[in-house]
Amino acid sequence: MSLRNRTIIFAGLMLIAFVAAGYKTFQRAPDSTFALAPVKTFPVLNNSSGAGQTPKFDAQFVSSNPGQAVHAPSIVELRDGSLRAVWFSGSREGAGDVTIQTAVLNMASKGWRAESTLFNRAQFERGLWRYVKKIGNPVIARAPDGSLHLWVVNVSLGGWAGSAITWARSSDEGATWSAPKRLVTSPFLNIGTLVKGAPLAMADGSLSLPVYHEFITKFGEVLHINPQGQVTGKTRIPGSRTSLQPVVLVTSPVDAKAYMRAGQGGKVVASSTSDAGKTWAQASATNLPNPDSALAGLVSSSGDKWLALNPTATGRQSLALFKANSAGSFDAAKPMFIEGSGVSPQAPSASLPIADHAALLGSELKAQSASDGDIAAYVASAARQLCGPTTCTQEFSYPYLLQTRDGSMHLVYTWHRSRIKHVRLGTALD
Repeated sequence: MSLRNRTIIFAGLMLIAFVAAGYKTFQRAPDSTFALAPVKTFPVLNNSSGAGQTPKFDAQFVSSNPGQAVHAPSIVELRDGSLRAVWFSGSREGAGDVTIQTAVLNMASKGWRAESTLFNRAQFERGLWRYVKKIGNPVIARAPDGSLHLWVVNVSLGGWAGSAITWARSSDEGATWSAPKRLVTSPFLNIGTLVKGAPLAMADGSLSLPVYHEFITKFGEVLHINPQGQVTGKTRIPGSRTSLQPVVLVTSPVDAKAYMRAGQGGKVVASSTSDAGKTWAQASATNLPNPDSALAGLVSSSGDKWLALNPTATGRQSLALFKANSAGSFDAAKPMFIEGSGVSPQAPSASLPIADHAALLGSELKAQSASDGDIAAYVASAARQLCGPTTCTQEFSYPYLLQTRDGSMHLVYTWHRSRIKHVRLGTALD
């Protein structure tokens, strides 16, 4: 054998070894169990309402800049008991002018303060030292050490399949943030990974972050992140091909169930773990409908399992909550409608004539004290994204659920692609 051939073979073997080592490293399972309670908690300060006085159902808008395309909110509780929401906003999804916006719920007035920009595309470019084409899907959460973490999807080339996840940290409740850093989710191209669901606290102070992969193929997986924000491994959810955006509900230090958006089939897809995420069962379809749309979930302090989703096989014209039975199953759960017609036996209309659509949106905006000029801008934004030549679709999508220390549940979601909406639900919800 010639020296040239031996060199080629040696290089090939080295490449195979490198690939195998990288794959093994990034498929490493977590060493810890799930943390059922926050590692560090804070007393609720200056909360004049007190526990038990939260309305059972209270809705208001979060975003306040009219005329923008807004989407994908998430929410976190702050030390003083207020809430901070984040979402993306711009002329359209994927546009170069998209920014990550934030607003804080004022505890004195119980209203949302005016929104402000948290990050823009140029800030990501400076922090990452690379071109950033578009950004989206911000997820904010409190880490076990008490700091706030923010994960944002960003793309340098191509579409969302070429995404990576960027991470930043705040030690002052979101007033200032560290320079953004790119998560290394793969030892090679490091693209194709996106985030939508809430992270899980682990008993050793680390986090498990549900993510999904869209490059070449689609599947759900869970990243294992150390307290410094670095990915130390990941675990794929088997059988989740075409499924996206896992939401994980933890019921014990070792037991959890992941629920995923169905890319095909019209049903929510689920998987389970009984070893704190070291391995996951083969994913399979549930009885819950899903129109290829994101869902949200949580396990309440009383142990109840909740999901928020679009309860139809097609369309996003309604949004509902589902509560599992005492055995933890959603199979016979009935929808509690947050948006759309849940009173009539008929399903809410997926599309409306343009004039009726404008009147419907305008009526709710006016009830929330929007000015005529702002109403026109919000309606125009919705029409630009949801209307065809003669009809418009309704859309309530991308929910995110949180339970605060007073026991209330909070739901934020996209309202007709033109505003972010917040619904507060009391502890007596059934």
